[in-house]
Amino acid sequence: MSTNEPGGPQPLLTFQIITDTHVTADPSHEYNLNFERALHDLAHHAQGSSGIMHIGDITDHGLLEEYEEVHRILQLHQAALPEIRYTLGNHDVGLGHWESRLAMYTSRMGMPGPYHDHWIGGYHFIFLGTEEGLPTFCKLSEEQLRWLDRKLGEKLVDGHSKPEQPVFLFLHQPLKDTVAGSLESQEWYGVTQDKELRSILSKYPQTLLFTGHTHWELEVDNTMYPGNGETATMFNSASVAYLWTNADEHKTGSQGYYVEVYTDKVLIKGRNFTTGSWIESAQYEVVTSLNVRS
Repeated sequence: MSTNEPGGPQPLLTFQIITDTHVTADPSHEYNLNFERALHDLAHHAQGSSGIMHIGDITDHGLLEEYEEVHRILQLHQAALPEIRYTLGNHDVGLGHWESRLAMYTSRMGMPGPYHDHWIGGYHFIFLGTEEGLPTFCKLSEEQLRWLDRKLGEKLVDGHSKPEQPVFLFLHQPLKDTVAGSLESQEWYGVTQDKELRSILSKYPQTLLFTGHTHWELEVDNTMYPGNGETATMFNSASVAYLWTNADEHKTGSQGYYVEVYTDKVLIKGRNFTTGSWIESAQYEVVTSLNVRS
């Protein structure tokens, strides 16, 4: 899959990002229908993709019947979809007994735990997640933060990865006062170890951090938070279920990203799953020198 002109440079790797599907037990619910619509778009436009990365709030309440509905929807397009890897969201584990909700997530979605990593096509993909069932925030243990520090500095065994090669990092909640919806006054930031995570990211400015949680639509100005070579470049990833606006209002809609990785840049392309069209104001280019153009 490439959205470039035919005959132009082809990406080395492509993947897609969705978040906040909030699937309910009701097959006719708007959120469920939006998830179906997003998967339909991905099944038809993500040929050759190396995977779909889901940034959490898979379900609305973390209930068994909601996970059953997730699997019913997935099966509608399973044959045409690449592998989906998941991040833990507060709605998945923060609205009930922590251990049982975590066990439900790991058993139903096939993830090894709150955090995990994968090398895909020579690039490192790292998923962080809360280790406590908090209603909105996430709590990252010292062990997880040390693990992240090691993983961000890890290179391929064959030595082919380069220091400036991008690392793709996924966490449901954004850092405070970074991307859209994360301003302190908006109350949708949510990393208890905000300071500690920032300290680690400052050592690895080649990192691209994608977060969900806020539902803020991709059309707003601060969808991307530039790292400027001092920290990770961060992206709000909107929501598949419904959107939120700078006027602090609910908005019907469903959005996500298509990502293309080249030798010298990463293209992040906002997608409107409701209309099946690109979001022109949410097209970003991150070059390996860590300058950013949009």
